[in-house]
Amino acid sequence: MSSSTTHTSTIGAIGAPSRRNTELALLVFAVVIPLFAYMNVGLALDGKVPSGMLGYGAGLGLLAAVGHLVVRKFAAYADPLLLPLATLLNGLGLVLIWRLDQSERLQQLPNFSVAAPNQLMYSAIGIALFVGVLLLLKDHRVLQRYTYISMVGALVLLLLPLVPGLGMNVFGAKIWIRIGGFSIQPGEFAKIVIAIFFAGYLMVKRDALALASRRFMGLYLPRGRDLGPIIVVWAMSILILVFETDLGTSLLFFGMFVVMLYVATERTSWIVFGLMMSSVGAVGVASFEPHVKQRVDAWLDPMREYTLSQQGMVGHSEQAMQALWAFGSGGTLGTGLGQGNSDLIKFAANSDFILATFGEELGLAGIMAILLIYGLIVERGVRTALAARDPFGKLLAIGLSGAFAIQVFVVAGGVMGLIPLTGMTMPFLAYGGSSVIANWALIGILLRISDTARRPAPSPAPNPDAEMTQVVRP
Repeated sequence: MSSSTTHTSTIGAIGAPSRRNTELALLVFAVVIPLFAYMNVGLALDGKVPSGMLGYGAGLGLLAAVGHLVVRKFAAYADPLLLPLATLLNGLGLVLIWRLDQSERLQQLPNFSVAAPNQLMYSAIGIALFVGVLLLLKDHRVLQRYTYISMVGALVLLLLPLVPGLGMNVFGAKIWIRIGGFSIQPGEFAKIVIAIFFAGYLMVKRDALALASRRFMGLYLPRGRDLGPIIVVWAMSILILVFETDLGTSLLFFGMFVVMLYVATERTSWIVFGLMMSSVGAVGVASFEPHVKQRVDAWLDPMREYTLSQQGMVGHSEQAMQALWAFGSGGTLGTGLGQGNSDLIKFAANSDFILATFGEELGLAGIMAILLIYGLIVERGVRTALAARDPFGKLLAIGLSGAFAIQVFVVAGGVMGLIPLTGMTMPFLAYGGSSVIANWALIGILLRISDTARRPAPSPAPNPDAEMTQVVRP
């Protein structure tokens, strides 16, 4: 028998790199690319560099720098791609909105007003809210305490447009409220609040919803009493569609719940039931609600709607057909920034149909690049959900990412003719204060969850008894 003595010591966990310098380098590109696009538009329109180029670059750069410094200080281990990607989309949106402001066709419209300065102001407010989220929300798990308060808050936000004297009917949709001289779309903020409720509720109820149930045609169908939550949410989405004639918000609201329900229970049957119920509800409402029916008609036969609109028929729109023509004239590489005619879409060119401007002036290649940027934001959100260490954080991250993805699909699909138009705005690109502010808050919450997930665990305190350990070997 022989013996030997081995000395061991406790080794602390090696921390993961914060990747903040990577984020800073990407932010430089996220500011420079829109700056060159701005210069390109000016050269195309007037043959000279626009006079406001330095001011625009300084403003976008300042917003990006503030966001980066706050992330570096208060969310040092957050995902390094989310902030640059959102900044790039926001900057490109500002360029295209300014480009449409220069259009002589749009300037002749009776209610025309320049939109780019307002959008820059909304972007600054969005960054301020982004900063507020990171400063005040130290731990995303605190939001779990407000599960049912979030449900009430979301319902209040969704019902505000129906309040007499407060709500506004804009082109048939009752999704706006006016406070003072500003109009707000509460549904943009409701998607974040309702995601908090869904995450808290499903975290508690997921086991009951995932119980074994009857098998029918290869699918495990949920039991009758487990259908309660999805039926309630389905009914709420239908009520929104009926009373506010807002197809986009109802699809977003219900789709986000189904996605989170599937992730929580891993039951394919919920996806099947969700698609069936959303289809039945949409078809049923479209059969009797005039505003929704008009959008379905424009989707099925946009040329007929265009012809009737040109004949002066009230209740018909030429925008869907104009958008398709814009995509067609753009071809593969586009006409070039500032050289398209998407301003023929008129008042909605910088909001609902701004994607058509990108399609015409940047072509198929540009649209694919834009969609790739959106896909990267969703992918980083899903990666954050996978890395989260708590079930609430996982569900909240996947809910926010799912809501973002559904909104992009609904808007892009409507403008491209894949589905009926919904009236929602493309995140970060389109003109609209509520949209850009709410989506910056969404990015802030995802960064907070990402920081918590990626932050290395603190090294355990050294144990004096473990400094010297005798190991007896034969």
